[in-house]
Amino acid sequence: MNPKDLQATAGLLERIGRLLATDAHSSGLAPVQWEVLRYLDRANEFSRSSAALTAYLGSTKGTVSQTVKALEQRGLVTNLPSKQDRRRNRLSLTATGKKLLLDDPMMVWPRALNALPETEQQRFHETLEKLVRDRLQSQGRQAFGMCRDCKYFGREHENGQPHYCKLLEVPLSDAASEQICFEQVAAYGQE
Repeated sequence: MNPKDLQATAGLLERIGRLLATDAHSSGLAPVQWEVLRYLDRANEFSRSSAALTAYLGSTKGTVSQTVKALEQRGLVTNLPSKQDRRRNRLSLTATGKKLLLDDPMMVWPRALNALPETEQQRFHETLEKLVRDRLQSQGRQAFGMCRDCKYFGREHENGQPHYCKLLEVPLSDAASEQICFEQVAAYGQE
């Protein structure tokens, strides 16, 4: 592609971002608040802290703190001390927060993507994933990939759990293997 076409493609990505932000505002939440709700819905138990959320959003501690506080006041999120380490916190969606996600304005996009042929959907996903991964890597930021795609992911743990995290040395359920993790290190390219 020539430079003008590449710039036009980047402009389309920017436009999608603006459409997402506009859709989010129409529901009474700021876009970053929707991002927090989506993150907490997809993150594993080891990644539901203010520190992990700050890294995921690429934001400041103060901004994340204020965003979480606003979501707490609306009854969408809880912020409790960790049972393992009282200096850390554990963020969770409330039942109200989970219910609100059922009306997530971003859900128009999966429906639109579903109209594409499956091979285009897969190629589009892989391309966007690579763009995001490369950009995060160039900034020295954490990727937050799926647990099942991590080099520390183990299958069929001896204690009966279907999976195991070799890094944290904990058993994992099938559901946990589908969640994003702060500690994830991509297994692709690993031998």
